[in-house]
Amino acid sequence: MSPDFSYRHLYYFWVVAKEGGMARAAERLGMAVQTVSTQVRELERSLGYALLKPAGRGVALTDAGVAALRQAEQIFQLGEQLPAALRDAVGSPTVRLVVGISDELPKLAVRSLLQPVMQEPHLRLLCLVDEFEDLLGDLALHRLDVVIADRPAPPNPNLKVYSHSLGSSALAWYAPPSLYAGARRGFPQSLAKVPVLLPTSHAAVRARLDQWFERMAITPNVTGEFEDSALLKTFGAAGMGVFPMASLVHDDLTALHGVRRVGACEGVEEHFFAIGARKKVLHPLVQRLLPVER
Repeated sequence: MSPDFSYRHLYYFWVVAKEGGMARAAERLGMAVQTVSTQVRELERSLGYALLKPAGRGVALTDAGVAALRQAEQIFQLGEQLPAALRDAVGSPTVRLVVGISDELPKLAVRSLLQPVMQEPHLRLLCLVDEFEDLLGDLALHRLDVVIADRPAPPNPNLKVYSHSLGSSALAWYAPPSLYAGARRGFPQSLAKVPVLLPTSHAAVRARLDQWFERMAITPNVTGEFEDSALLKTFGAAGMGVFPMASLVHDDLTALHGVRRVGACEGVEEHFFAIGARKKVLHPLVQRLLPVER
């Protein structure tokens, strides 16, 4: 290997390969496109092979690039494990789990989904909430151990991830005390009269809710739409409107927020998925989250 070889250059190439283009990689790295491009060219010069080639508006890997990416995956995966290994060597052992949570998921449901790992005696849990696409990017860069979302990862040859279903929960409608009587009267047609809060189309369940309204011949009186499920629940509980929520969180929702269940949203379910990066060694707590295959 050339003495000019730089692991920093390799890291920039790794990000470009994951993002599928210089511009997206530069945005994720917080650098100028020209700077990233120059660093990758330096890597190619030091290795003696072209690693990337133009592909539409982005780039694709050459055969040499595929081999380089395979090695880079192992190098940076091991590098990210170094801080935890050092902490364990000099102090009390901890098991660190970094979870990305898609912002449209009910946060009370996330707590239930993570229950299989909560009894780990030396757990250090880090939960990060963001938009689904950004979480997948961070997962591909091994900044996250797992993503919890309401949909599986879309097919993408640049994203080597897997999706496992964690189950589903029927949806129900909930109302604050001030709206409960009106919502119950003639439910579900009452949803055309009382104020209704909905998730935006950002959430996978929104399309299923729209289809439910169409089947029931109801034009809902929508007074608010929210990308974040926590905001939807907060504004609903404060009296702004009747809102749908996964029945999985019924006990916590009614106890903590004082809302009451109006009725079922027949045939509509919220789905939950755990999405992980493909690694030779899977994080043991991620394995614990996944359902046992029979």
